[in-house]
Amino acid sequence: MTRDSINVQYPALDTTESVASASITKQSVTVANGITVANVFSNKNNSLVIIVDNTSNASSALTIKAGNKYPNAMLGNSTITLAQNVSAIQIQDLSRFEKTDGSIDIDFATGFTGTIFAVAKWAGVRPVVS
Repeated sequence: MTRDSINVQYPALDTTESVASASITKQSVTVANGITVANVFSNKNNSLVIIVDNTSNASSALTIKAGNKYPNAMLGNSTITLAQNVSAIQIQDLSRFEKTDGSIDIDFATGFTGTIFAVAKWAGVRPVVS
């Protein structure tokens, strides 16, 4: 199976460094492919939030796959129920799901339709947008 891939999107600070914003790009989900969230760990903190818009007529589910980099992957996959409309998922133990390439994999239940994107804040000082 070849997975579809998304990148973590990082908001940019304004010139006052008080507000950060991002123009979000959503990825349509193809259930048969699943999703890889690439470079999840490049922000070096636990601020990753995955946003899923479930546009089907019923609740559904997604499964965050156990990784292969750290021993806590032995805790296994984690399946999350998705209500209709928008769900925000914050993963508290990212290393449980981390693969050796720094990404995580997500699978969706049969019948799911919708979009996904991931956002995170930078852990350090970033250039400001004027």
